[in-house]
Amino acid sequence: MTEATEGKSASDKTRVAVLGGGPAGVAAAYRLSQRAEIAINVFERGSQVGGNSSSFQLEGIWCDYGSHRFHPAADPEIIQDVQQLLGDDLLLRPRHGRIRLGGRWIHFPLKPHDAMLRLPKPFAASLLADMALKPLRGEPKGPPTFASTLRAGLGPTIAEQFYFPYVTKLWGLKPEELAVALAERRVSGSSVGKILAKMMRQLPGFRSPTAGRFYYPRKGFGQIVQGMAGAAERQGASFQFGTDIKKIERNGNEAVAVWTERDGQPTRVTADHIWSTIPISMLIRLMDPPPPPEVLEAATTIRSRGMILIYLFLEQDQFTEYDAHYFPELSVPISRMSEPKNYSGTQDPRGLTVLCAELPCDPGEKYWGLGDDDLGERFVGWLGSLGLPVTAKVRKTLTRRLGHAYPVYDLGYEEKFRVMDEWLAGIDGLLTFGRQGLFAHDNTHHAFAMAYGAADSLRADGRFDQSEWAKRRKEFESHVVED
Repeated sequence: MTEATEGKSASDKTRVAVLGGGPAGVAAAYRLSQRAEIAINVFERGSQVGGNSSSFQLEGIWCDYGSHRFHPAADPEIIQDVQQLLGDDLLLRPRHGRIRLGGRWIHFPLKPHDAMLRLPKPFAASLLADMALKPLRGEPKGPPTFASTLRAGLGPTIAEQFYFPYVTKLWGLKPEELAVALAERRVSGSSVGKILAKMMRQLPGFRSPTAGRFYYPRKGFGQIVQGMAGAAERQGASFQFGTDIKKIERNGNEAVAVWTERDGQPTRVTADHIWSTIPISMLIRLMDPPPPPEVLEAATTIRSRGMILIYLFLEQDQFTEYDAHYFPELSVPISRMSEPKNYSGTQDPRGLTVLCAELPCDPGEKYWGLGDDDLGERFVGWLGSLGLPVTAKVRKTLTRRLGHAYPVYDLGYEEKFRVMDEWLAGIDGLLTFGRQGLFAHDNTHHAFAMAYGAADSLRADGRFDQSEWAKRRKEFESHVVED
């Protein structure tokens, strides 16, 4: 066993150990590395930064872990940083997806003319009736849930024909079993009026230069995090890959060291601050000595939803013109399909494209143990049933499995999270943030905002400003996922 002393050194720098090299961990390292008085070490289990937001090449095509966009809704400072890091490689692309409603394909995000022409007439009539009758619906009875909140806000038509089957597919639970917080964090249009207002903002004269558009790098979404990590390294941050976190050593209410293992070699690392972006339940289980039984119980029972990503390689230039397809119907297990070449607009390589299907699925469920070819055949069958027949030759199928794709906001999650969060808040020198660290539904730009908030709460004298961080935490609670 070796020991690395990451506490105050001869140069008297404040040492920060960051656990996890996903977007939040990398953004924190990037922000902190701009300050000469701070030394940063990032410990990442994988072989590169980015986590589920990284990219990789398959058959010469840049692919992501599902559908990812960098949204113009991000904080202007964060957008400016990303633009400076990527330069001309950061493209502003038009959103061009579609969603299946009532057996018809509708442009997504919704556009006014498309909604008027393409929405099934019974669906549109019911939608207008819901809007007119909203004042008569009254307040939902009983404790609020995802189902009652959306039904009251949006009306039964869009709630029951779109959101309810979609979330049932995504989380494997009925809408009545999901917490109201899911509606607050995942549904930006909480009323028909708000949805119509968003559609109107896409009309000429009302739209901003970035309305209906998104930022996307030439070499996949992961190029953003790679660019940040490269800049952080050039500014002195250290990244250690292939490193497992074995335990967090504490002395009473103070975190004093991180125990890591790399290539079979255990190392004890001390630091002034230990910042964790790994799943909060995992962080709890790594604490040594262990936390009280009720805290461990919360960490054991709070859970995330898994996902299988199916990459289908077709010997044709392009499958459709659309970047993404959304499938709310329960009759088809996949929730979304993306075509990576359409995100960056590249035409290369010629004669080959790849489709990426997102299949919500937990370990142990029926699809999890299937092989790549079997899942590819099912993918082709599902597309055929939706009127999207695969006519080109299938070159091959590859899959990736994510154990922590989405936090599950079931009816009991808030109390479990509160128990863990409050206990961790009492440990000096320890901070948890990011999507996994705060069990948050968010976009990558939200993870960046959390990281910047953490970095800006660390004062020049090495003291962490808890009051500033508390204000930032309140801001994070208002984050709503951009579709």
